[in-house]
Amino acid sequence: MAKSLYETLEVSENASESEIKKAYRKLARKYHPDICKEADCEEKFKEINAAYEILGDKEKKAQYDQYGDSMFGGQDFRDFSRAQGANVDLDEILRQMFSGGGGFGGFSSSGGRQSYSNGGFYQEPNLDIEAKVTIPFNVAILGGTHSVSVNGDRFDIKIPAGVKSGEKLRVRGKGHAQSGRAGDLFLKITVAPSPDYEREGDDLVKTIDVPLYAALFGDKIAVQTLEKEIKLKIPTNTKNGQRFRVKGMGAMNRKTKERGDLYLKANIINPKVEDLDSKLVDLMKEKLPKTV
Repeated sequence: MAKSLYETLEVSENASESEIKKAYRKLARKYHPDICKEADCEEKFKEINAAYEILGDKEKKAQYDQYGDSMFGGQDFRDFSRAQGANVDLDEILRQMFSGGGGFGGFSSSGGRQSYSNGGFYQEPNLDIEAKVTIPFNVAILGGTHSVSVNGDRFDIKIPAGVKSGEKLRVRGKGHAQSGRAGDLFLKITVAPSPDYEREGDDLVKTIDVPLYAALFGDKIAVQTLEKEIKLKIPTNTKNGQRFRVKGMGAMNRKTKERGDLYLKANIINPKVEDLDSKLVDLMKEKLPKTV
């Protein structure tokens, strides 16, 4: 029985959970669109993520091990994924396919839902709704709830920590209703920009003001993060733009369930000369080096 998902992650069918995770992280770094600039890198990156969505989950992996590539209509995974089209959320398609009980279901090329039973495939009407939503930066990083309004119905949705712009969230039962069956709502996420933070992958970067005294002689300063106030130790001779790493206070990686880091970037604040003691100004003029 063909099982091409293992080939996608370049592991054997007998690979352990840790081996699968290690292979995924290695390939995800290699083919990440920010690093790999070849023409098919983005497509390959999506396939790698989608494959790990299944093989990184014990229940889905067991289901796939039972049926193999017959779940993809007999195609290998590469051909199946590329047949879905560039604008389709491949992760979501696989979640749909592996959400069944005794059988499995997916999406047909015509846009409706295609289910499988012992009698074969049959077509169901597409009752799903797609919409767009913008969520605050801090909610995207930390997770939480956000209120949305669709077709005049307002309700709260749960936002998982670490969600990124372009991802889709599925809200079950909020689609169209017909014959006692309700479709799902698929929300395409846009994360609002933050005035204080930039996101670099799973890491966050924040610029902080550092008094000249602390930069020269060292000190501890208070820094407000998304979660709490922390005390940051500023070492002697800190340079402008120098970064300080706060481990584990970045964004959640939804695949590995590990958090990135927070980097605090120093912006050294010089005091106004007119605010300084005149004797200190004279001494600085005499003692400070005039060249680099």
